[in-house]
Amino acid sequence: MDDLDLLKNVMGSDEADYFDVFTHAPGPSGKLPLTPELLLNEPSGNLFGWSQNVGMGWQADRLQGREVLILGTLGGIRNEDGTPAALGYHTGHWEIGLLMKAAAAEIAAKGGIPFAAHVSDPCDGRSQGTSGMFDSLPYRNDAAMVMRRLIRSLPTRAAVVGVATCDKGLPAMMLALAGMKSLPGVIVPGGVTLPPTNGEDAGKIQTIGARYANGELSLEEAADLGCRACATPGGGCQFLGTAGTAQVVAEALGMTVPHAALAPSGQPVWTEMARQSARAAMALASKGLTLSDVLTDASIRNAMVVHAAFGGSTNLLLHIPAIAHAAGLKVPSAADWAEVNRNVPRLVSVLPNGPVPHPTVRVFLAGGVPEVMLHLRRLGVLDVSVLTAAGVTLNETLDWWETSKRRQHMRSYLAEREGIDPDTVIYSPDRARAAGLTPTVTFPSGNIAPEGSVIKSTAIDPSVLDTEGVFRHVGRVKVYTTERDAIRAIKTGGIFAGDILALIGRGPTGTGMEETYQLTSALKHLAFGKQVSLLTDARFSGVSTGACIGHIGPEALAGGPVGRLRDGDWVDIRIDTRKLEGAIHMVGCGEQPDTPEAGTAILAARSPHPSLAEDPELPDDTRLWAALQSASGGTWKGCVYDADRIIRTLEAGMRVLAREESGG
Repeated sequence: MDDLDLLKNVMGSDEADYFDVFTHAPGPSGKLPLTPELLLNEPSGNLFGWSQNVGMGWQADRLQGREVLILGTLGGIRNEDGTPAALGYHTGHWEIGLLMKAAAAEIAAKGGIPFAAHVSDPCDGRSQGTSGMFDSLPYRNDAAMVMRRLIRSLPTRAAVVGVATCDKGLPAMMLALAGMKSLPGVIVPGGVTLPPTNGEDAGKIQTIGARYANGELSLEEAADLGCRACATPGGGCQFLGTAGTAQVVAEALGMTVPHAALAPSGQPVWTEMARQSARAAMALASKGLTLSDVLTDASIRNAMVVHAAFGGSTNLLLHIPAIAHAAGLKVPSAADWAEVNRNVPRLVSVLPNGPVPHPTVRVFLAGGVPEVMLHLRRLGVLDVSVLTAAGVTLNETLDWWETSKRRQHMRSYLAEREGIDPDTVIYSPDRARAAGLTPTVTFPSGNIAPEGSVIKSTAIDPSVLDTEGVFRHVGRVKVYTTERDAIRAIKTGGIFAGDILALIGRGPTGTGMEETYQLTSALKHLAFGKQVSLLTDARFSGVSTGACIGHIGPEALAGGPVGRLRDGDWVDIRIDTRKLEGAIHMVGCGEQPDTPEAGTAILAARSPHPSLAEDPELPDDTRLWAALQSASGGTWKGCVYDADRIIRTLEAGMRVLAREESGG
């Protein structure tokens, strides 16, 4: 086919009725409800907005209702029957439009005017092990900025309903709304997908390559299981990773209606939540209550408490501080996190932590966030005076939940129809202790991580702990500077039981702080994985086993000592899963382990690892993000954009450049 034929093929037939082009139309019927006062005093934009509204088909006699913006992370294009016209990136945003439509109908039925806008989101699962991961965490900041710009670009909005589901879209939505302090706002968590009746969840299924490579899965099994992992077309993953934890945190912050997190996507209870949220947003606007009334230092701490009780993803250690920063509140420190986790028991048995691998929909049926909060209220670790998006205090919300028919029905359904005792999904503190549930996270430090690190210590396999609940691993390290090389080693026999794997240079500066889920999930689901430890300045989701230690600071490319490790170095790891204390030390490079002091001296005398470098595929967008978040306090401040600090840093830099250019 020559170029002319190619062009003709693209353009198609010339004999079509689309050449009948109209050049004018009568326009909408009716009249704008204008008054002399409006014409004299309103900005032209507000008046033109009415022209736009009727131009899109809104009736002119309904223009004076309260305007509510529904902001969503919708992705893909669905046909009317739900089949795909164009795919989204993930199931989490595939059905979001149904929630937005339900909320819009409720707003309109109550005399309001619904508006809708979308800022779609990526899939961390789809980008695992690819250069797409370099845009994952930076997307959160950029999307939050775009969302806030969209909110401000509708000057007449009276409230915002934010609909989002997954790893970065929902944190971005929470950041966006948190930054709109003077506006009423409600979050609608997008829910969860169901697990297959027979098959594997979306977390385990991501390890089919590693398990096949190690002879633990056949080609036929991998193909069959992979086809059925997402049993329903909408909702976040079935395990309590970042997506599920973000939904839990949104409710714990008071930003949702009661019992909103982890609802099954596409089902009536899920769409009713959207209508409830729309009513809540309009009620907040009527009462003059804003997000600054809901988001307080106490609600941030409540979110940390609930995170600990659920055993949530370590990624929320980045997102909750960022939400606090966006709301102008106290940003929790590592010490604050450690204190919360020492005082709050883990109460939820859910994938991937267990002890029973319940999918998240069972947690919803067992009572979800309000059920957990009932136990936490009895323990006295919650501030129940905080206000919620329902317009009442948390104490009033929990009083309602405790005696509600909804609670009774959901828990009875789980017991009678599913054969699951809800009290073995959400435990009481006494039963949790008896079942061996341990607290969530520990923050090890040492000569490898002088600024600290994070481990989801509750996910360490109990079989590798001693009788006191302590994990101890002294071994030689194998150092990798790319995730590609690390996963290849796992797949091809380069990593064995007893090894310590160090993946360095993958923090914010190197990769945008990529999520190394394909490594941690592989170690979780390989037979020998619990006997391998992982050290990295990158991050990972809630699915990990053995000792997977991330967020190591300073990162290697910022001069952190983790960047000076070499193959064969001895590393000593100790994690007390009960006292939540831990240490990671390099202890020499000779025939036998030495002391931490000896290791410190060796590291101080070394140059960085010769292969340590920014990833060559790192886009300039992410390089800029890395610089901005570093100037704003870095990982332990939540990887945020602190405008004041960034501006001061730029001004100081410009003064230095001016002196250099003038020869001073």
